[in-house]
Amino acid sequence: MALIGRLFVVFFAFLVACMVAGMIVVGAVLFPEFSDLGSGPIDPGALNIVLGFGFIFISGFALLPALIVVLVTEAFYIRSVLTYAIGGGLVGLACYLGLIPFDPDTLCFDGIVRRHLEIMTGAGIVAGFIYWMIAGRNAGAWREPPRPLPSLPPLPSHSPPPQSPPPSTG
Repeated sequence: MALIGRLFVVFFAFLVACMVAGMIVVGAVLFPEFSDLGSGPIDPGALNIVLGFGFIFISGFALLPALIVVLVTEAFYIRSVLTYAIGGGLVGLACYLGLIPFDPDTLCFDGIVRRHLEIMTGAGIVAGFIYWMIAGRNAGAWREPPRPLPSLPPLPSHSPPPQSPPPSTG
């Protein structure tokens, strides 16, 4: 039963981490647009649509690499925040490199944009930290047996009832 609850926590933490990573990616990519004061305010409806697509993009591409990180950390009871930050950075890196064409003849990626690589890696690090805050701090705890309830002290048996003090004359 604890495993089912843990799966819900992991799924919720993954969704929240993807939402934050999507917001970071969209905000960083659109930053030149935000800094141009001559274009006027950005339409909130359009921004919400872009954020939604960013969330879908991040969660779709990050599912398999993030699942590998989650399985390893759950299996080995790894609860370090640094592990989740590094894992998130690697997931962000894998998501970005998965979109870049790879040339097998020269064994290199063609067309890497350094700024985009940094944005995806940074968003992955923040997403790993968010995941750690929600679910990673208790990784593997679902396998531990529940703690027994503390037992109450035994009640005294055959003890005389308490006596009242003698009346004082005074």
